[in-house]
Amino acid sequence: MEASQISRQCVASLLSVFIFVSCRSSTPAASSSGGIQVAQDSREQVVAGRQLVLTHDCGGCHGGQHNPAGKGWLAGLMSPTQPFHVGACNVDNPTAKPCYVTRARNLTPDNATGLGRFTERQIFNSLRYGLRPEDTPDVEITSTTPGQGNFPLNPHYLAPPMPWPSWRHMADQELWAIAAYLKHGVKPFTNKVEESEGPSDFWAGVYAKRDMGPYPALPFPTANEQLR
Repeated sequence: MEASQISRQCVASLLSVFIFVSCRSSTPAASSSGGIQVAQDSREQVVAGRQLVLTHDCGGCHGGQHNPAGKGWLAGLMSPTQPFHVGACNVDNPTAKPCYVTRARNLTPDNATGLGRFTERQIFNSLRYGLRPEDTPDVEITSTTPGQGNFPLNPHYLAPPMPWPSWRHMADQELWAIAAYLKHGVKPFTNKVEESEGPSDFWAGVYAKRDMGPYPALPFPTANEQLR
């Protein structure tokens, strides 16, 4: 299955509007309990993360649309009509195979059904590397090669249409701000979302480097670019 087959209205509406975020720090620090967390959970950072969540249409897929005061804000799939059908069935033939049902997860900090049990580092790693937080340790990742630099040998990637291949190019402080907002700026909402379906390689075939390009991106200009 090619990545170009992954199309849906909400994906088309996701914007690549990168906003410079003014934060006190962009590096994690050890907490008094021995875990790893972001040192700066200031109101300014949380508000900056909120702005990024709003401008990147997270609510369009995860609930609440464009209104943080709306019902089900970032609470994940709450209706049987909301799943995404990904694969050949999403193109011309609804019965074509392969076909997988993926479901937008609960992004609120609810401990049982949302992101509450994960650290900001795990959320950061999800946004930067596309790794499911429940399958990725709370560690700094220094490589994009499976089995190297704490990158999982058999990575479990977030299911499409989550646009992490674009988000991975955002600045560290932007991703930390989003993690801070999801952990400290949203009220917990209990909503258990059924697991998404996926291929046996956990989407690794879709997210091959040859298709989505390297990280970091090649320097400007590439063969397709020029300064005029």
